[in-house]
Amino acid sequence: MIQYILECIAFQLLFLVIYDFFLKKETFFQWNRVYLIGTFVLSLILPWVKIEAFKQQVPQTFARYPEYLWGLQNEAVVVDSNDATWWNVTWQEGILYGGMLLALLLFGLKIRQLYLLRKSGEKVIYPLFTQIVITNSNIAFSFFKSIFIGDKVLKMKHDTIIAHELVHIKQRHTYDLLFFEFMRIVGWFNPLVYVYQNRISELHEFIADAQVSKEHKSDHYEQLLAQVFQTEHISFINQFFTQSLIKKRIIMLQKSKSKKVWQLKYLLLVPMVLGMLLYTSCEVDPKSDSKETIDSTSLKSSLEFSYAVVDEAPIFPGCEDADDKRACFNEKIQKHISKHFNYPQAAQDANIEGRVNVMFNINSEGIIENIKLRGPDKLLEDEVERIIKRLPEMTPGKHKGKAVNVPFSIPVQFQLQEDNTANMVSEISDDTEMEPLYYVNDRKITKLEMEAIDPNTIESIFILKDQKAIDKYGEEGRNGVVEIRIKK
Repeated sequence: MIQYILECIAFQLLFLVIYDFFLKKETFFQWNRVYLIGTFVLSLILPWVKIEAFKQQVPQTFARYPEYLWGLQNEAVVVDSNDATWWNVTWQEGILYGGMLLALLLFGLKIRQLYLLRKSGEKVIYPLFTQIVITNSNIAFSFFKSIFIGDKVLKMKHDTIIAHELVHIKQRHTYDLLFFEFMRIVGWFNPLVYVYQNRISELHEFIADAQVSKEHKSDHYEQLLAQVFQTEHISFINQFFTQSLIKKRIIMLQKSKSKKVWQLKYLLLVPMVLGMLLYTSCEVDPKSDSKETIDSTSLKSSLEFSYAVVDEAPIFPGCEDADDKRACFNEKIQKHISKHFNYPQAAQDANIEGRVNVMFNINSEGIIENIKLRGPDKLLEDEVERIIKRLPEMTPGKHKGKAVNVPFSIPVQFQLQEDNTANMVSEISDDTEMEPLYYVNDRKITKLEMEAIDPNTIESIFILKDQKAIDKYGEEGRNGVVEIRIKK
């Protein structure tokens, strides 16, 4: 998600550079309106577009640090899907949602401000618009099909002002501004959304000025613009008297109409978009959240390197002072899976279960990357991917003193019980000091025998707890039972 946001912002910046340097001063106002709205929408779509033809033009082999597969014995516990809670969000997500909530509240205050103005004003209904007269005020702006105008403005010659605001109404400029207002709520952290909204608001005034100046004398209109008035500071209304814009509007009114040949400038968009498509289709970003599907051959090949163990394993946050950092890592990652697990309801309804094999790299910067999955259904794969993506940044593993990429593999078992309760393999709970029973292929073994098992020979691990363990194994299974299946 972070990569997507950064790509959107980067694309918007490039589009704005083209606009400010090549298009902003031209009088192709309607073209520029389409450009601003269109490029913003494009910036949201392009990061998702992958062109297969472009992929084939870029070499697939890149120099990287050596990788060492780190295999851990992943013990399991049955987790009920009802244990998953909707409020399991990271602090980054908390900031994001908190900012969106604050932006939404500010938007609500602006709407309330408009509502109070409308309520306090005197309404005069015309065929094309509703005029709302505000007492003891100099304001003049439009919102949808309403023109808010101060009674002091009505005392002067105001025909050009009404005509100006009617252009905003007829061309539905309010929709443009509300679109960017919504984008400000969703992307409150993106400064370029505010720049886009400022540019489109400025452009609306140029469009209205150009239309009105065809029917009114330019010198009178410019004299009117040069006056100083007050206005309401609301970001999604079309304001007639905006002091910061008056000078620009006068300059644009005096500007000669741009020659049609300069419309060729819009062709700059073509190589820009092609370059963006090339980037999104062919990039190999070590910090990307890419997902690949593992075929059986590649998974088996990867597991054959389990003896190449790194000197220093990656350190999970909170394990820095642990005596056995590997064991702590195993415990933390299992707790992470258990905490964030949520069996997809669609998979439950379709009775989909099975094991999802997931591999991912903890790269030389401690970032999770290159997530690869193989499972019985995309619903289960997507759930595992979601959980793995939420892993925190770690201290990278080291080999011979150098930070290296450390691939990590873990099987995640989804199982529907007879009562249709969704369960998944995670970790053995540490809420009891009592020793569980261990069974390998239905044969009882000791804990020492269990610890001696090569993790790469394990096909699946299940845990039975509480009443389910007692029902199957009697009182002997009161402390839980670990059922291990070895590959044949």
